[in-house]
Amino acid sequence: MSGPAFLVLRVLLTVSLYVFLGWAFFMLWQDIHQQGTLLSLRKVPPLSLLIQREAMPPQIRHFTQAEITIGRDPTCECPIKDDTVSARHARLNYHHGQWWLEDLGSTNGTDLNSERMTTPTVVISHDEIACGKATLTVMLAGDVLLPPTQKMPKLEKKK
Repeated sequence: MSGPAFLVLRVLLTVSLYVFLGWAFFMLWQDIHQQGTLLSLRKVPPLSLLIQREAMPPQIRHFTQAEITIGRDPTCECPIKDDTVSARHARLNYHHGQWWLEDLGSTNGTDLNSERMTTPTVVISHDEIACGKATLTVMLAGDVLLPPTQKMPKLEKKK
């Protein structure tokens, strides 16, 4: 009598173990899928660069992608025609919720706010990046000042 009871108990435990493992894997897959969806929906905040060069009028460039390469090469997202700028001089990357600036081994180096960069560094609005003789001022979209709204005119009541 105890033999069939143990067999039924073993089968029930095996089935419950497989059900638990299936449920655990399903919950893990659902969590990974949800986080992947959230990451894919995360938007990169727009970034603008005010480019100033000697004997040239200032130029503003707007970017919405997560990686911006600065350099003399025309394939760079932010090309700068200046002999003191390397072909691929520096890179701006958006990750971990912040914009990061990194020198790409340029000949003349990259300065951030008049200090030489040696490691990737977080940039904020109004930071000045010097690539050769060109100066780029960072402007983040969240820091753009919008004009104040106008008050609604008062409507006169009709009698």
